[in-house]
Amino acid sequence: MNTRTLATATAVALCLGQTALAQDYTLSLAHWVPGTHPLQTLGIEPWIQSISEASGGRIAIDIFPAQQLGAAADHYDMARDGIADIAFINPGYQPGRFPILAAAELPFLFANATGAVRGLTEWYQNYDDQEMSETYFCMALTHDPGTMHGKSPILVPEDVRGHTVRPANATEARFVNLLGGASVQVPAPAMREALSNGTADITQSPWESLYIFGADSLVTHHLDMPFYASINAFVMNRGMIDGLPEDLRQVMMDHCTPEMAEQMSTGWAGAEAAGRERIAADPAHTMHTPNAEQVAMWQEAAAPLTEEWLALMESQGQDGAAIMQGLRDSLARYDGLYGE
Repeated sequence: MNTRTLATATAVALCLGQTALAQDYTLSLAHWVPGTHPLQTLGIEPWIQSISEASGGRIAIDIFPAQQLGAAADHYDMARDGIADIAFINPGYQPGRFPILAAAELPFLFANATGAVRGLTEWYQNYDDQEMSETYFCMALTHDPGTMHGKSPILVPEDVRGHTVRPANATEARFVNLLGGASVQVPAPAMREALSNGTADITQSPWESLYIFGADSLVTHHLDMPFYASINAFVMNRGMIDGLPEDLRQVMMDHCTPEMAEQMSTGWAGAEAAGRERIAADPAHTMHTPNAEQVAMWQEAAAPLTEEWLALMESQGQDGAAIMQGLRDSLARYDGLYGE
C-alpha cells in the first residue's frame, strides 16, 4: 500500500469511527397515536432532540407511531420484552394490573395536565417498583382533562343511564356502569369506529382528540367540565437502560424527571384545550356546563369509586388512605388538584 493509499484508508477509518461515535445507540420508541398528534410533535420530538444534544449525538431515537409495533394495550409488554426500547402506555387499558396508579384515574382529581403531571410523576416514583419493576418507569404523561361527549345532551349523571359509552380507562368504565350505562372499552384510535357503527353513543375524550381521531362530527353534545385525566406513561426496557454506558444512562435519567413530565405534557395540554375553543365556536356543537349543584351530583355519583379503590388497597395490605392523600398533596403542591 503506497503512502497516498494508506492516508486515504486512514481518513476513511477515522471518518467511520467518528460516525460510529456520533450515533452509538439507536433506540426505538413506540406509541399508539398518529404521528401528527401533539404528543409527538410538541412533546416526543423535542424530548428526542434534547436527548440527542445532551448525549453529543450518541443517542438517536426512532419513533414508531400509530400502533406500528403493536396494539395500544400491549405497549407495556412491548417495553418489557424489548420489542420497543421506550413505550407510551395507558395503564388503564389493562384493568387491574397497576392498581396503585389507578388511583389517578379517579374522576375530579386533575385540574390541568401541567403541574398535575409533575405531581403525579413525583408521587408515583414512590410506587413504580411495586407495579412496574419489569420495566423502568420514566415519567407519567396526560392530556388536559377530558370529559364526556355524546350524540344527545349530557348534563347530569342520569343522562348516562341506558347509553353505551366508550370510556377512557377501566376506572371510568366502572363509573359508567355505576351510572346505569354500558361500557364499550376500546382504545382511543378505535373511538370513531365505535361511535359510527353504533357500538357507542357517548365517548370520553379530551377536546382536540375528537378531531384527531375523527369523532368530532359524530358527537355534538359536550359536558363542559374537567371530568377525568387518562393516565399515560413512558416506560423503558430495563436491559436497554442497564446496557448503556454510565454517562448515557445518566442522560436518559435526566430526561425522566417530574420537571420533564410537565414539559412533555405542556404542548399536548395546550393543543387539547384549544380543541375546546374550536368546538365552542362551532354552531353545530352544544356545550352543556353544569352548575354547582350539578357538579356536586357528579362528585357524589363518583364517590363509590374511591371507596372501591380504598377497599382494594386494604385487600392488598396497602394503606390506601395514605397513598391517596400523598397523591392529592403532590397534585396540590404544583397547583394541579381539582377544586383547589
